[in-house]
Amino acid sequence: MAPVYAAILAHGGKKWLEQFLPTVLATDYPNLTVWVIDNASKPPLYAWLRDTFPTVKALRYEENLGYAGGYQRFFEEHGHDVPYLALLNSDVEVPPTWLSPLIRRLEKCPQVAAVQPRIRAWQARTEFEYAGAAGGFLDPWGYPTCRGRGEKDENQYAEPSRIFWASGAAFVLRTQAVLDSLQGLLFKPYYFMHMEEIDLCWRLQRAGWQIAYEPASIVYHVGGGSLTYTDTQKTYYNFRNSLFLLWENLSGLERYRRVGWRLLLDAPAAFYFLLRYGPAHVGAIARAHWTFFRYVAARRLNSPKCLPYKPLRQLNGVLSRPLLWGAAKPPHLPLSC
Repeated sequence: MAPVYAAILAHGGKKWLEQFLPTVLATDYPNLTVWVIDNASKPPLYAWLRDTFPTVKALRYEENLGYAGGYQRFFEEHGHDVPYLALLNSDVEVPPTWLSPLIRRLEKCPQVAAVQPRIRAWQARTEFEYAGAAGGFLDPWGYPTCRGRGEKDENQYAEPSRIFWASGAAFVLRTQAVLDSLQGLLFKPYYFMHMEEIDLCWRLQRAGWQIAYEPASIVYHVGGGSLTYTDTQKTYYNFRNSLFLLWENLSGLERYRRVGWRLLLDAPAAFYFLLRYGPAHVGAIARAHWTFFRYVAARRLNSPKCLPYKPLRQLNGVLSRPLLWGAAKPPHLPLSC
């Protein structure tokens, strides 16, 4: 049985670790090592973790590197020591059998680099959770969505399938894919949080890998454990990093066309946020645009030359029309293994 690391990055959130870390430790997988990274929590979690959960490997980072930077540092220092690395949010509850189906899928499908489970809502356990559900998709202008979002789980997504992106709340990664194809770059630290897993999966697809959804594994996600959905910082990172995604992973005319349209389409999106959350969120979207232009002008965005650019339509999990034009049902893309 292949060795696996499960890593949980925590910036605060002690109550989630108290509640859900025992479920991770009860995983029915003999060759599993559980790591918890205290990402500059105040007060620190490291000593408490060491005393309360002695079987856990605990780390402490003195600087808050965000989700992206914290996991990138962990991957460089420890994460690539095993063939498979599971990333879990601290607010995820797992049943004992959650991990084995994901590892079996990776071992059965050598072309798959990352696989996510069926993600249900912790508060409503028969419903799909917003951030992950039955796999991530992307619309033609870079807006992400998840199949099954807002639906009751009635086994309508009971078949393994290809998706565009695996949710950062819970997924398992083939570490050799990152080492060989992405030169060890798991996440780009300047994303800080939000969308970094979509960028990872996009880069893996550009390198020829597939991303998969495995319904035989089920986990339960609280959601909003780091930033609530009404926090302006969440809006800022989502809109800024969505623009980063398009700029970095497209090229030539398609890059300028899709980024241009995306900037225009953010106007009705801002109006929606104004009505639902208030004017502060419109300011967060404007700040996201401004920061994007500053990064482009300063040439701070990373577009690895080792990866071929592919038109968006050639990738798995792209919707046929923009989300803003009405509901577009994500397709079922069968796996060939």
